[in-house]
Amino acid sequence: MGKAAERTAGRTIGGQLWRAAGLAALAGLAWTARDVPAALGGRLTGARAERAARSAQFRDGTFHNRVATRTMPGGDPDRNLLRELLFGPQRRRPTAPVPLLRPAPAPTTDVERELNVVWYGHASTLIEIEGHRVLIDPVWSDRCSPSAVVGPKRLHEPPVRLDELPTVDAILISHDHYDHLDMATVRELVRRQSAPFLVPLGVGAHLDRWGVPDDRIIELDWSQGHRVGGLEITATAAQHFSGRGLRRDGTLWSSWVVAGAHRKVFYTGDSGYFDGYAEIGAEHGPFDVTLMQIGAYDRAWPGIHMFPEEAVAAHLDLRGDLLLPVHWATFNLALHDWSEPVDRLWAEAKARGVRLAVPRPGERVVVDDPSAVDGWWQTIA
Repeated sequence: MGKAAERTAGRTIGGQLWRAAGLAALAGLAWTARDVPAALGGRLTGARAERAARSAQFRDGTFHNRVATRTMPGGDPDRNLLRELLFGPQRRRPTAPVPLLRPAPAPTTDVERELNVVWYGHASTLIEIEGHRVLIDPVWSDRCSPSAVVGPKRLHEPPVRLDELPTVDAILISHDHYDHLDMATVRELVRRQSAPFLVPLGVGAHLDRWGVPDDRIIELDWSQGHRVGGLEITATAAQHFSGRGLRRDGTLWSSWVVAGAHRKVFYTGDSGYFDGYAEIGAEHGPFDVTLMQIGAYDRAWPGIHMFPEEAVAAHLDLRGDLLLPVHWATFNLALHDWSEPVDRLWAEAKARGVRLAVPRPGERVVVDDPSAVDGWWQTIA
């Protein structure tokens, strides 16, 4: 073969290799993105859409907060959020592994007045109340994203596997953002558990698309309740927004009240500080423990996530006894330091005389006898 022929053959082979590599890359992208359309969830149609339209929170095709609330970052000509995200001085990750615990055995005395909380990280929490188990906003995936390869990645592993969870009586979802509603986790829970999913209006469309049986989907508007065994579980107001794709506010968001015969728990979901907390406290309180969102805040979106000091104020509005912070430590979703939310919360709780528990992920908190706050996070901040 002459040199010219060799060069031609080389170019041909090289082109074939590049095309093969390109096809392999496209195939890889297609494979990794295969679940993205399903993860975006369902759309309001049929009876579900008709029910949403009857809600006082629904108008002009979307759900609304009680008052007009800015849900996108506010304009600040002196601040570049993207530059701050990429090059800001904040320490947005822990400097060492987050300490994880396996829940210790639950106390077995006086089950009628039992009240324990196991925080698994971020907002994922198990309430053990009067012999019942309620799982809140379970997210066990590596990323809170429609994609398995891009999006915020966990800063620590779940302290237990999904197959190690006890049998639960109810699964509560506060809203449809990816860090609170995860398709893979839902599908696994459908397979391993038999509990109903209690969700705000419209969120059932996502569950329906993911194979949750219709008789396990309970959709509630604000102030509506549902009985599960000896518990009355009520959806209550929150100040936030929703959306998994380009469309916003097609489903409702809520906080939750879990009430037994003797004990009561409140969970904020995601919310800015608003006067609804005092109303909820007056109607449903006092609460033995409040699970309060404290992370992912910023002055660019003050109306949809509480600052830590506002979480303390809301806890007092709710007539809460013990405050247990959630929505921090697990996913990097804002520009503040990783440990800043709980540092600010601890200072404000001490200043206002509020009882506080700050468990490690996986640690069981006995609400009537919580461990003293020891600042465990400060050694890895």
